[in-house]
Amino acid sequence: VQLQAFGGGLVQAGGSLRLSCAASGNFSRVVGVDWYRQAPGKQRELVAHSTSAGNTRYSDSAKGRFSATRDDAANTVYLQMNSLKPEDTAIYCCNVEILTHTLGKPSKRNWWGQGTQVTVSS
Repeated sequence: VQLQAFGGGLVQAGGSLRLSCAASGNFSRVVGVDWYRQAPGKQRELVAHSTSAGNTRYSDSAKGRFSATRDDAANTVYLQMNSLKPEDTAIYCCNVEILTHTLGKPSKRNWWGQGTQVTVSS
């Protein structure tokens, strides 16, 4: 399984960006999705946690501005970020729980996408 991250870049405060992580390889489906970010000198922060049932929880900093969605047919997950602030500047990563079946036996494993830089200028 491979996760390819897209999006990120430089945007002015108040602007929007959409990040995506596309899963490819031999697997059954994407289950859970987490989006993390880490700013320089700060601890990694869980921004959004989505379950396969479609329930999503957001950090207080992301609530109301960020939206985590998914396209199961394309095995791609998205993080739409609106009303961006300079304090949103960080490296963002997806962590995706993948379900596979080997000889009929299901198993789950988490995979990391590569980090993508988001920079918000004031």
